[in-house]
Amino acid sequence: MTDSISLAVPPLAFGDLQGCRQPFKRLLRKLSPTDDTPLWFAGDLINRGPESLQTLRDVIALGPRATVVLGNHDLNLLAVAAGLRKSKKGDTLDEILSAKDAGDLIDWVRHKPLAHLEHGMLMVHAGVLPQWDATMTLELAHELEQALRGPKWKETLASLYGNEPHRWEDSLTGADRLRVTYNALSRIRFCTAEGSMEFANNGGPDAAPPGYMPWYDVPRRRTQDVTVVFGHWAALGLMIRDDVMCLDSGCVWGNKLSAVRLAADPAERIVTQVSCAMKD
Repeated sequence: MTDSISLAVPPLAFGDLQGCRQPFKRLLRKLSPTDDTPLWFAGDLINRGPESLQTLRDVIALGPRATVVLGNHDLNLLAVAAGLRKSKKGDTLDEILSAKDAGDLIDWVRHKPLAHLEHGMLMVHAGVLPQWDATMTLELAHELEQALRGPKWKETLASLYGNEPHRWEDSLTGADRLRVTYNALSRIRFCTAEGSMEFANNGGPDAAPPGYMPWYDVPRRRTQDVTVVFGHWAALGLMIRDDVMCLDSGCVWGNKLSAVRLAADPAERIVTQVSCAMKD
């Protein structure tokens, strides 16, 4: 679940692309990374934007330079491909599903991880529950990854949808265990101090229902010893703290696409952005 990269070349981490290929290409030109610069993607490579297929192809073409964790839109692609869900209004998945090599593209997506830890940086799409430390997060992600890569991956996907159980318990097994993992890593925004998740609100941090808070503000969260890099939360937008970084700055909504240099020293974490509403 981790790849060897040089400490001398910090990765560049990108927020949700969501099929916005042209801003991604402009951001890459603006960054001009060296060929040995690792490129990290916090999930939601595709969907809602105008060029989902080619954006996916561009990231695949990066080969081992690209470290990708799956987001809810990437997992939704798998569910639609499996016949478990139908595309919704505004989805831009059809060009992927109708591609001649759709099977290969789907296989590439379903073999990506849901969490990645390297040099004190934990990347997930949405967030983590307060009871999980980095090691447990990776272990739970690995359980779900193995199920999605196996021969019964469609059955696994079918079992993931639903909001219950809404909190982690060490006694969870089977589909309930995988569902909580899926919901935390790809959907969470708000939870209680005890880790009960809430999925009805997708507004900014001030939209937390009574008794809930952004997952990253839970006191004594067990991933406080690493820097958690995530996307998913466009209403939160770009947020750079020493302990957490949200990189979803709402490109697909006409805002900005962001990337950050994941230096070990927080003072050296440089943010680069391009506009998604017009050419820079």
